[in-house]
Amino acid sequence: MEENETYGEIRQEIRKLCQRFPGAYWRELDRERRYPTDFVAALTEAGWLAALIPEEHGGSGLSLSAAAAILEEVQRNGCNGAAAHAQMYIMGTLLRHGSDDQKRTYLPRIASGELRLQAFGVTEPGSGSDTTSIKTFARRNGDAFVVSGQKVWTSRAEHSDLMLLLARTTSRDEVAKRTDGLSVFIVDMAEALGHGLSIRPIRTMMNHATTEVFFDELRIPATSLIGEEGKGFRYILSGMNAERILIGAECIGDAKWFLVKAAGYAKERAVFGRPIGQNQGVQFPIAKAYASMRAAELMVAEAARLFEAGRDCGAEANMAKLLAADAAWEAANVCVQTHGGFGFAEDFDIERKFRETRLYQVAPISTNMILSYLAEHVLALPRSY
Repeated sequence: MEENETYGEIRQEIRKLCQRFPGAYWRELDRERRYPTDFVAALTEAGWLAALIPEEHGGSGLSLSAAAAILEEVQRNGCNGAAAHAQMYIMGTLLRHGSDDQKRTYLPRIASGELRLQAFGVTEPGSGSDTTSIKTFARRNGDAFVVSGQKVWTSRAEHSDLMLLLARTTSRDEVAKRTDGLSVFIVDMAEALGHGLSIRPIRTMMNHATTEVFFDELRIPATSLIGEEGKGFRYILSGMNAERILIGAECIGDAKWFLVKAAGYAKERAVFGRPIGQNQGVQFPIAKAYASMRAAELMVAEAARLFEAGRDCGAEANMAKLLAADAAWEAANVCVQTHGGFGFAEDFDIERKFRETRLYQVAPISTNMILSYLAEHVLALPRSY
């Protein structure tokens, strides 16, 4: 496939790094459901996880497009950025809305790798995608907030030093708008663990290191509050756009990995005296998946361009994630079908990547929620929920 020439030097360095972590490394982790500590450490030491942190705080100060290139190449080279990608988009809330003291305290240490900001506590068992219905509550108590509640699908909580937490500080029935009364906190997890914070791992179909997190009268300093109390929902929205764009880039990387595998095998595998890739029944699905990937890649680039220009990119970020997730899933199915039985064999890595890329039809926002957003906010159709 034709190489994407944007950020060529970055892509080349990511490829070199990923070569140190071949399929055998990921297969062993997958079997044992272990976190890729060495891989995340390598990304951190090379400065890639500090890409979006400004230079004044010890980071690289790169653009969102550059960060997208980093994560795309990670996936394209058979690795899995889900172990670390949250740090890139979570820290945006701290950077844009945190106090000068908070930024001085945390950002240089995140950039250096001394601290990991990987956990994002938003989703709850009873709320799902309806973020404004969360029940985790932080009540003010002197110079502290006391937090009670529960989060679910809080990935990397066991491997993070800090958590970005969204909680209610005013009951929903006491606010004029349902998006009001939500606040964002930065929680020192090492300090909180065992003192009102507990974590329970959730085993899933792929090695994703996700958890449930329980808050039982957890006391955190009032200085943990990011920005203004009650305005937290607005603070996390721009971070969610970055999240969708970056995960869209990861899906593009997955799609490219699957397509290279499928096309390569189709050229090499001979049945009935000819390569299977000579048959249109094999060619056409691969070609169609390639076209879908390229279209999605252009939407990811457009969404990133608008984000970097400071323009409203809600629709584009959502479409980028939708189309890229669909393209990755289409390419995954084509790759399995092309390989036949070997597509299910562990040593080919296809079944592992197949399971991993399926996640993005559901998370961090489901396909149906994106379609509802587009229907209401772009097409001006009546709200469906």
